[in-house]
Amino acid sequence: MSVLVLILAVSAACCLGFGFVLQQNAAQRAPLGDFLSPRLLLDLMQVPRWLGGIALMVAGMALGAIALSQGEISLVEPLLATNLLFALALSRKQTRQPLGRQGWTGLALLAGGVTAFIVAGEPRGGTAVTDPFRHWLIIGAMVGLALLLTTYAKRSRLSAAPVLLALAAGLLYGVQDALTRVSGQRFTEGGLTELFTTWQPYGVAALGVAGLILVQSAFETAPLRMSLPALTAAQPLAGILCGVGFLGDRLRTDPGALAWEAAGLAAIVGGIVLLGLHPCMPSGTAEPERVRALQRS
Repeated sequence: MSVLVLILAVSAACCLGFGFVLQQNAAQRAPLGDFLSPRLLLDLMQVPRWLGGIALMVAGMALGAIALSQGEISLVEPLLATNLLFALALSRKQTRQPLGRQGWTGLALLAGGVTAFIVAGEPRGGTAVTDPFRHWLIIGAMVGLALLLTTYAKRSRLSAAPVLLALAAGLLYGVQDALTRVSGQRFTEGGLTELFTTWQPYGVAALGVAGLILVQSAFETAPLRMSLPALTAAQPLAGILCGVGFLGDRLRTDPGALAWEAAGLAAIVGGIVLLGLHPCMPSGTAEPERVRALQRS
């Protein structure tokens, strides 16, 4: 594993984690009438804390894009999932809650899972699949599932909506990471002309805006502990699926390696859930009132 990719991916995770906390601190005070509307972004643009969170997120996405251009998505995505550790660190400083058994267990599971998946899988590059049907099948499945989750969240208006929206955003961000890698390859091969005459960079932008609306709507309606774990778990799973499915990433497939890879992914998800539900994560303000208002609207 390249040390440069490791540094870039962890730095990206740091920026993303800090940025998510700042965004949720601002979004929880946004008008509920903006739920799942582009107006939400316009209102939040007037909040300095939210702009700071977005700046950190953009920096994280830029660092992540560079990491993706240097390494396989199956390697970078698990490292990006450690953004929850940095979100927890900032939240812990705000709430002054000790880590306790739950925090340390979650940390060990997340760090151990990332290590197990990378060591067992040995992610490496390969020949990208040229069959467009494979591309659109996987991308369509991810985007379609995100659309279904969003539709159900909008119609149900239940307390589960933030989790569903975060899952949908994570799926979109995973696909966005895959298209970011393809865009970087296009730029390397033919410069700006090659880049902007293909559809992938426009897909990156569209998915970014859609994911941002979903994430901010999830942050607006519930505490960070309800949305960030789902977002953090869905993104690497979707990204790895795209990487192996059509970007040519290769993982070891002998039975022992597959068992450790599966165990690593399970540990990553388990660690994310434990850390996301930790008491130090911001609980928001007036949560019951906001949920009841959302259900009535």
